Amino acid sequence: MSFLRQVHGIDRRSLIKVGVAAGLTALTPAVRAAASTPKIALEEHFSMPVFEQRGLVARPTSNDAIFADIERRLTDFGDVRLAAMDSGGIEMSVLSLTTPGVQGEKDTATAVRLAREANDFLAREVQKRPRRYGGFAAVPMQDPQAAADELQRAIKDLGFRGALINGQTNGHYLDDSRFLPFWERVQDLDVPVYLHPGDLADSPAMFAGRPQLEGPVWAWTADTGAHALRLIFSGLFTRYPRLKVILGHMGETLPFLLWRIDNRFELEVGRKLAPEEKPSFFFRRNFVITTSGVCDNNPLIDALAALGADNVMFSVDYPYQESKQAGDFIEAAPIGEGVRTRICNGNARRILKL
Repeated sequence: MSFLRQVHGIDRRSLIKVGVAAGLTALTPAVRAAASTPKIALEEHFSMPVFEQRGLVARPTSNDAIFADIERRLTDFGDVRLAAMDSGGIEMSVLSLTTPGVQGEKDTATAVRLAREANDFLAREVQKRPRRYGGFAAVPMQDPQAAADELQRAIKDLGFRGALINGQTNGHYLDDSRFLPFWERVQDLDVPVYLHPGDLADSPAMFAGRPQLEGPVWAWTADTGAHALRLIFSGLFTRYPRLKVILGHMGETLPFLLWRIDNRFELEVGRKLAPEEKPSFFFRRNFVITTSGVCDNNPLIDALAALGADNVMFSVDYPYQESKQAGDFIEAAPIGEGVRTRICNGNARRILKL
């Protein structure tokens, strides 16, 4: 697999050619079914009645029947969820509170209470099936110190593997200096933070009159990609160089724009940047991405070319995406078996210390 060690310098077409030359051809899902690669999925959601009652569960569809089914599957931890996992060859799902979750709560004290309740609830479900479920903590960013303390409790006492944060909190993005105590604790605990889409802080004029652009069709991607860039340009990763942030949805388009981001930033500052000054340096060092919600070979190959095989992980985005569809996609992807194993489980085991 020597071509993977040079993946940063290979364009997509060359990557495919080298892969095929090495015998890394795609197989149909049916052919690969008997040799399914064990998978760990990292963007798999749940909910609780209290969050539904408070309107803290996003509705990504206008179809009442589809949304009712999503709500049913969000609250299930038994046969329905396990059958979906099995259909995609998923051995473990690391579960997280669905968006906007705690980030959508306006009252600080309530947010602190809800985060603790959600984490305790999830811990009980994980304890019932510790070989099938893991947990990402909900954290009340309304109070950064309380969020840091809750994260530590979730990691040290509940055995969680990191945190998942659903976008901005009361209009404040995570590059705000108020959140530095939280990020310091994250680095000290040496756990990843999954930066997930959430409600937008406002409704930009660009979406006015075009509801099709709202939510997961485009707005969430644009907002989350910008959120990640805010972290980079704030200097957060210079201050805390060991932070690891996970982005879903094949990196929210950022892996495919790194050259342009670097190039236009050089134009803005008016000088040639050293390699370690470029936004792409921090993206490749401090971010990893998942395949959640994207079942397409083209962006997968491009992401591998941009980031390398150690920085891409499998996920589904259950129940908003079908587990079998995601599992079949990664099994049939035109990549080598060693790369497939790293994407499906090896990188997650390393990054989450499973």
